[in-house]
Amino acid sequence: MVLLPMTTYAPGLHILATFTAPAPQLLDMPACQAFFEAQVAAQGLTAVGAAYHAFPAGGFTAVVALTESHLSIHTWPEHGLATFDVFLSNFRRDNADRARELYAATLAFFEATEQSKTEVRR
Repeated sequence: MVLLPMTTYAPGLHILATFTAPAPQLLDMPACQAFFEAQVAAQGLTAVGAAYHAFPAGGFTAVVALTESHLSIHTWPEHGLATFDVFLSNFRRDNADRARELYAATLAFFEATEQSKTEVRR
């Protein structure tokens, strides 16, 4: 039996947020999907699956599974609100800056105003 050297795990960063945004941005699921795909590539992350669902009355939900963990959004255009979260684990590298950059880019993309944000090291 060969034992491999242990790599020390450092906690990842999980950002959970609620923001307000104009209704047209909160309705445009195809634009969000293209944005998420571009952000995953720009941040050097690895997507391993995704689910997008538009609701008949408007709004959508999306979850992107990453080897680093996930990102997700749920929109309520009728209330001008969205919830968003991104968790990037840090097994081989510290991804906290990437999680924060992805969140900031998401706020800019949706022309959003942050209502609440929690950062959890886990």
